[in-house]
Amino acid sequence: MIRTLRESKAKLSELVELASRGEDVLISVRGKVKARLTSAPGSPRSSEAAWALELRALQRAHGAGRRRASIEQILTETREDRS
Repeated sequence: MIRTLRESKAKLSELVELASRGEDVLISVRGKVKARLTSAPGSPRSSEAAWALELRALQRAHGAGRRRASIEQILTETREDRS
């Protein structure tokens, strides 16, 4: 998200909240990006990244080698469950 310096001054609290949730806020002066507002280390964004890495590791450990079902297979199984 890009905001002007004037807008950033007026809505700093809101932009800090967005940054703390992981959204990078770029601040422009005269049409050129001059600064970036981002989350601090150890903030929720860092823990979310760690959680995502852990999730991928679990998916690899438990889903490795599994073949994904096609949409036709899923629909057939769903229809069979209804019968």
